[in-house]
Amino acid sequence: MMREMSIDLETYSDIDISKCGAYKYAESENFEILLFGVSVDGSPVTVYDLACGDTIPDEILAALSDENVTKWAFNAAFERICLSNWLKRHRPEYFTGYSIPEDPAGKYLNPASWKCSMIWSAYMGLPLSLEGVGAVLKLHDQKLKEGKDLIRYFCSPCKPTKANGGRTRNLPEHDSEKWELFKKYNQRDVEVEMSIQKRLAKFPVPEQIWDEYHLDQEINDRGIMLDMTVVENAIAFDEKSKSTLMLQMQNLTGLDNPNSVVQMKEWLSDNGIEMDSLGKKEVAGFVKSSDGNTNCNITEALKLRLQLAKSSVKKYQAMQNAVCCDGRAHGMFQFYGANRSGRWAGRLIQLQNLPQNHMSDLAEARAIVRSGDYDTLQLLYDDIPDALSQLIRTAFIARDGYKFIVSDFSAIEARVLAYLAGETWRSKVFAEGKDIYCASASQMFGVPVEKHGINGHLRQKGKIAELALGYGGSVGALKSMGALEMGLTEEELQPLVNSWRNSNPMITAFWWDIDRAVKTTITQRIQTEVRGIRFFYKSGMLFIKLPSGRLLSYVKPRIGENQYGGESVTYEGVGSTKKWERIESYGPKFVENIVQAISRDILCYAMKTLRHCFIVGHVHDELIIECDPRVDLKVICEQMGSSPDWMPDILLRADGYETNFYKKD
Repeated sequence: MMREMSIDLETYSDIDISKCGAYKYAESENFEILLFGVSVDGSPVTVYDLACGDTIPDEILAALSDENVTKWAFNAAFERICLSNWLKRHRPEYFTGYSIPEDPAGKYLNPASWKCSMIWSAYMGLPLSLEGVGAVLKLHDQKLKEGKDLIRYFCSPCKPTKANGGRTRNLPEHDSEKWELFKKYNQRDVEVEMSIQKRLAKFPVPEQIWDEYHLDQEINDRGIMLDMTVVENAIAFDEKSKSTLMLQMQNLTGLDNPNSVVQMKEWLSDNGIEMDSLGKKEVAGFVKSSDGNTNCNITEALKLRLQLAKSSVKKYQAMQNAVCCDGRAHGMFQFYGANRSGRWAGRLIQLQNLPQNHMSDLAEARAIVRSGDYDTLQLLYDDIPDALSQLIRTAFIARDGYKFIVSDFSAIEARVLAYLAGETWRSKVFAEGKDIYCASASQMFGVPVEKHGINGHLRQKGKIAELALGYGGSVGALKSMGALEMGLTEEELQPLVNSWRNSNPMITAFWWDIDRAVKTTITQRIQTEVRGIRFFYKSGMLFIKLPSGRLLSYVKPRIGENQYGGESVTYEGVGSTKKWERIESYGPKFVENIVQAISRDILCYAMKTLRHCFIVGHVHDELIIECDPRVDLKVICEQMGSSPDWMPDILLRADGYETNFYKKD
């Protein structure tokens, strides 16, 4: 009886997967599976050449929907989505969906019997590419380097030329030698995927993580509805607005292309203004500081430049690219996308970095854009790019007959950090439902601070200190968080750092307790523990065990020397350059990883608690639920705010609101 399969597909589609995602790619009428590489129960790999007439055996097709057979692949989401669409189109008798009819997720094969070696690799702190994992693990079977060229040749449309007879696609008969190599490439990918499984066998992924992965797949399968009328009109409005702004700038400056940095710098120089950079931050700073002392034409030109620089239209275009036949965007979340914490990463539209909205008349502005009334929008709003930018979130809508409940955790990282470090005054603030920024300022300066009340001006200092200093940040962190732009002086910064650390002694001590524990574990190969967080070393890996039972993994850790001549921890991972490299870390940075990882686990717990609801998205510590209008907001927030059994005494709070379109309340 078949127990498991390892699968790899080579496919063709006229849709650009990098822009549009796998769901739209696979639903194209021109989508095909070219090669189906498979190993059953560890047997040698068989490649079924579907492009040349091979058929996949019935027992393998039946196994794709059989929940008793585990399907493995590297980036298994791609194989599952492609096979879902292919089966429905070519062998519908072998397709079985899941969930209830009202759930859009039911259009795909059930993810519950699928496992992904890419997720396994990510869990171990390894790269998210098959080639990268193979290289790091030094596997005997490596991904064939010719693969990219072969995929480019066979898997996407080609430009018609005289040399290729004007064809728009390369078929096996156009280069039989390449095609044979392509089959070997397909075979090798399955072999590499199986080698990864063997190499990582002594570090199995806990079932709870697979359950989280399956839930993630459900959310990606479900997708989220887009209001394409808003999207299309916003793109048209943006184009019209930018043409108007460009004309105004040309008239003001006399330049052919005032958007050119070189031309603009020359024009400014001719008018007595020297600027090293024309970046948004620098231009905004100049406009703010000019205060009517500068030539009004210069200030106006730079204001127009700021408006032109707004990139709101890119998000709308991403929606245009990603929307599927059902009017929904699917596949926007990458499970385990953040290597150090296991948090999600955004894909396609990037829900995680949408502009905020502060318009008091958001619904009215949205209605104007939806109606296509550009003139009214121009009449009511001076800055159309800014208005369109604030409306991006509102393009995500609940389907007819449903509403959104948006619920998020209040100060989740601050709560987790206070809990772990035992900073009791903070826990008291959370227990009493008080403002942490006011409380922090009060603790730092020794005076009562109330929002919009007594010593209210100090709240901003409390806020920026909270955001910048919790993970060992100092003056540089305050500056990068915009402390100087917020009105703080250079002289205030170091005293602010000192004040925050003095008022949070337990957190400060926690950083260096973690630092010592990590170093002890690496140097002495012994298990250590700090306030319920366990550290151990195994097979060249540092592991941090979280209260949830989940492990954080650090590859090949060792003690090195930092730039100041002190002792530091280094490990291998994907760094800021997106390349595999040695990364330096220390106590506060490990604390940041731990706190963010636990915050992620708490969100996961909430997602599982609310699994019976139609979760359509999540952003940082927020859930977006598409539900029946009768569903009670208070009940959802209470469920979300319940403490997990592995951290029962942490004080959590979730707040939320109801809406028909997504927004930042």
